[in-house]
Amino acid sequence: MSRPEYQAPPEFYYNDEEARKYTRNSRIMEVQYQLSERALEILALPEGIKAHILDLGCGSGLSAAAIEEAGHSWVGVDISPSMLDVAKERDLEKGDLILGDLGQGLPFRPGTFDGAISISALQWLCNADKKSHNPVARLKQLFTSLYSCLARGSKAVFQFYPEDDKQVELITTQAMRAGFTGGLLVDYPNSSKAKKVYLVLFTGGIDPVMPKPLVNEHELPSAVSNINRKMKNKPVRGKPAKKSREWILAKKERRRRQGKEVREDTKYTGRKRSGKF
Repeated sequence: MSRPEYQAPPEFYYNDEEARKYTRNSRIMEVQYQLSERALEILALPEGIKAHILDLGCGSGLSAAAIEEAGHSWVGVDISPSMLDVAKERDLEKGDLILGDLGQGLPFRPGTFDGAISISALQWLCNADKKSHNPVARLKQLFTSLYSCLARGSKAVFQFYPEDDKQVELITTQAMRAGFTGGLLVDYPNSSKAKKVYLVLFTGGIDPVMPKPLVNEHELPSAVSNINRKMKNKPVRGKPAKKSREWILAKKERRRRQGKEVREDTKYTGRKRSGKF
């Protein structure tokens, strides 16, 4: 199935019919709510404090429901009038809804919010739906305005579905240029269904620490990728030659992480034998 962002711009894709799915489909509601709860967990707001949260791409208000459940107030921004209409019908009391395009920036005063979350929205900005759209400029506008309206020492957590590594690099580069530090957090990295990617951004503070990813018991918790200004200019090492000793050892290590049976490494691993090519 084609990715939704390739079928139509979000304001047209999420029409009245598609928006209603978010009130009728219990599976969609459950997944979105769980993702929102996880984003709030990563946000790690201080206990006992009622924070003011920005919900980017708020859609039908499922994330807002999770925010209210945690005791916080919120402001939601979305480009789809139909989704916002559905959100208005929900029993939400601690927030406000704004119709807006994230790629045009955020119209809030500096330091307005104590944190921000976004569920399944960020990848939409990587498309040029109109001749005037430039993904680099739109991401820059979002992250620059977001950095301004967040209180210093706060965080933003974006759950998104990256198409490939180039898209991840595009997004993270613009976030770092806007002033953020942070990186990617991947829950259940070895699962094709449960795997979820989060971009965790910091606005500063004392020694910000990346949270730990969720992993299955047989997985190693190695799915946190820090991306900061010091690492941006670090040269990328070339991949080892195929079937070289380094290539074989790396492949065996990946298979061990997947819980598969692999022969032990010896001094003969990757060694060419006489008469063999």
